[in-house]
Amino acid sequence: MRDLDGLDLPTYDDVEAAHERIKPHINRTPVLKSQYLNELTGADLYFKCENFQEAGAFKVRGACNAVFGLTDEQAKKGVATHSSGNHGLSLSYAAGRRGIPCTVVMPHTAPQAKKDQVRHYGGRIVECEPSTSSREAVFAGVLEDTGAEFVHPYNDPRVIAGQGTCSKELVEDIKDLDIVIAPIGGGGMISGTCLTLSTIAPEIKIYAAEPEQADDAYRSFKAGHIIADDAPVTIADGLKVPLKERTWHFVSNHVTDILTCSEEEIIDAMKLTWKRLKIVMEPSCAPPLATILKNKDVFAGKRVGVIVTGGNVDLDKLPWMKS
Repeated sequence: MRDLDGLDLPTYDDVEAAHERIKPHINRTPVLKSQYLNELTGADLYFKCENFQEAGAFKVRGACNAVFGLTDEQAKKGVATHSSGNHGLSLSYAAGRRGIPCTVVMPHTAPQAKKDQVRHYGGRIVECEPSTSSREAVFAGVLEDTGAEFVHPYNDPRVIAGQGTCSKELVEDIKDLDIVIAPIGGGGMISGTCLTLSTIAPEIKIYAAEPEQADDAYRSFKAGHIIADDAPVTIADGLKVPLKERTWHFVSNHVTDILTCSEEEIIDAMKLTWKRLKIVMEPSCAPPLATILKNKDVFAGKRVGVIVTGGNVDLDKLPWMKS
């Protein structure tokens, strides 16, 4: 860790340590290709499939790093967090493997599939309203009641270091990438990507992809300071949260650009991935492909790593189904 402007930031040494720590608890996920998608976009796309994690999302990396990095004394009262789903279920998974309790504050509108997984892994859910202010207020009460160790979904150096292991694997498996692109919400995955690539592959450009209806990271990037929306409305439920100080540090210093896409474009990319890659993709991880399709001139002729962040969906409530 290093202290920069009062921030406790992870270093690449922390990423390497995290990778060793979490190896027994995660999958080294595959990288898939599609000739059809390459021809459609004009780019050479490599999809790093984090939806193949046991918990169905990349967030298991940061969660396991945080949980298995705790001392026995720290772990006694368990862990707690607030999450729209994937971090909460990933933290529950990690806590279950260590045999400690986990409490997750979740918006009552969170996908049922994600709630079910939290409970499956032994986590306890406390519901809140679907806004950042509500989840943080309810969580403060949970923390006071339980005394648990707080593992923030993304503004936590242990979590960022864990997420950095994903791009570490990607560049070890696929050589000579020109670009890596991932979704952005709070910025944990993008921050880990920035940390890793700026250290071991600084020639690779980093792009972030975001829904137009939850574009606070895009507006922050253009304005040069954090702009936070309290309760944006988008089908990409995992991308509704704002950047925080640590993630803003990495985004503002290392991201080349943030690209946005519409709800319809997210659904189209999701369908296309299901059809052509034959994998389950949740709405929150569709923006990278959606923005590649929308901005072909940026990616044409490039070797592009695309981080598929998760595949936890309600199969009875897919976004193209009529309600």
